Amino acid sequence: ENLQGDSGRGYYLEMLIGTPPQALNILVDTGSSNFAVAGVPDPDVTSYFNPELSSTYRSEGIEVTVKYSQGSWTGVLGTDVITMPKGLYGSYTINIATILESENFFLPGVKWHGILGLAYNALAKPSSSVETFFDSLVRQAKIPNVFSLQMCGAGLPVSGSGTNGGSLVLGGIEPSLYTGDIWYTPIKEEWYYQVEILKLEVGGQNLQLDCREYNADKAIVDSGTTLLRLPEKVFSAVVQAIAHTSLIQEFSSGFWTGSQLACWDRTEKPWSLFPKLSIYLRDENSSRSFRISILPQLYIQPILVIGDNLQCYRFGISSSTNALVIGATVMEGFYVIFDRAQRRVGFAVSPCAEADGSPVSEIEGPFTTADVASNCVASVSFHEPALWIASYALMSLCGIILLVLIVLLLIPPRCQHRYTDNDVVNDESSLVRHRWK
Repeated sequence: ENLQGDSGRGYYLEMLIGTPPQALNILVDTGSSNFAVAGVPDPDVTSYFNPELSSTYRSEGIEVTVKYSQGSWTGVLGTDVITMPKGLYGSYTINIATILESENFFLPGVKWHGILGLAYNALAKPSSSVETFFDSLVRQAKIPNVFSLQMCGAGLPVSGSGTNGGSLVLGGIEPSLYTGDIWYTPIKEEWYYQVEILKLEVGGQNLQLDCREYNADKAIVDSGTTLLRLPEKVFSAVVQAIAHTSLIQEFSSGFWTGSQLACWDRTEKPWSLFPKLSIYLRDENSSRSFRISILPQLYIQPILVIGDNLQCYRFGISSSTNALVIGATVMEGFYVIFDRAQRRVGFAVSPCAEADGSPVSEIEGPFTTADVASNCVASVSFHEPALWIASYALMSLCGIILLVLIVLLLIPPRCQHRYTDNDVVNDESSLVRHRWK
């Protein structure tokens, strides 16, 4: 129970940074790889890390910029020691970016002052050579290369008191944080925690989409994303299925797109009006699958009370242009194990995933995968490291061509071909500009 927060603004861990220690709350994010803290005062931040007050801080003098689906920041890379009051014993030297400028990153009402990126070093900025926080812990504390996460906010207001509980277990699995069996799905690629989605069901009915639609262009498990995000085609199919299956005859389109809330009398619980949503993941045995299901208590989310009588809710699912993201909307129903050692992500039912005393999440399996393709993930992932490699290859090729041209220009005139009136000389040239991120 070392986490606090809510699904609307994230779950955070208290950390002591520097010598003497400065206490900060750090957002737990499995969808990025940098450890960064506010390094200067900010209107939306109650505390920040002052490296000048730490005798153990060492600046690398390297500027780093990280962009997220919402917001960005720029800072300077350095190192310092950290301890966790409710975590591993001991002090560890970690790469830390001090945030000097940010845009839409720190938001009003958030109670955290930095971000703990727990994804792979392939996503680390400015390059993958920056050792991540968790890699540093594994190396220095000699713990297993596994961590696990439980976020307890099911059925609670998404932006409430910000004191919902949760647990981040570094180096293993805590049996008291789950019930039943753990079901594992392989990590398809080690950058984000990319997994393979086989199909979706709404109210027990298969959406009947090509399984590659669910993985366009990736499917990831990301605690730093608030909602369940779906590729546009999948999102449209889910909304249509929920609207068709629900017991509500007419519903404003603004509710589905996130621009409007839906309100009911506080004595009513609207969750009985909506169907459950199931996500099928490929099992470690590729011929099998299992499904994780969330009840409406997780995706029809209380957010606002109006007057004495009305409770308003938002739709906890949104569309995405480039990924299916299993965010906090789903993760609050489960204990999630990030088993990096065996390259797999595990799901088990969380005992804190309850509303009014009833479970709001389920795991079932195994099921056969005979009705889906043998591979639902694109064979080539054009993510940033690959783009960098391609860019360097093109630059090298251009360099070789340029070198050859220079040599040819330096060849003495007597060795060059002398044109006659019958020769056709085409002096057109084109310039190809290679651009990369």
